[in-house]
Amino acid sequence: MSYKQAIILRKDLKMGKGKLIAQACHASLEAVKKANKKILRNWEREGSKKVVLKVENLRKMKKIYEKAKKAKLPCSLIKDAGKTQLKKGTITALAIGPANEKKIDKITKKLKLF
Repeated sequence: MSYKQAIILRKDLKMGKGKLIAQACHASLEAVKKANKKILRNWEREGSKKVVLKVENLRKMKKIYEKAKKAKLPCSLIKDAGKTQLKKGTITALAIGPANEKKIDKITKKLKLF
């Protein structure tokens, strides 16, 4: 079985490159904390596969988040602290997994690479 993590960023926010990277990292780490420990170890052994995807807007991101939660996948929705480019509480990123690659793909298959 293969494992991966999908990191999803909003493309409508016009964040700078550094901000995008920071938000993706926040999402990744928070989702890892929620992962099954056995799956986490296997994912790490396989090389910690990640894919970064984009979503059009907040509504679509929330829809994907709800699907991931319903599928009982570890996931994390990130809200910005509001200290630099965005208002406090702005939802910027979502990470799903590490989990079974096929289960993540069912939810994210229509998204394009960032």
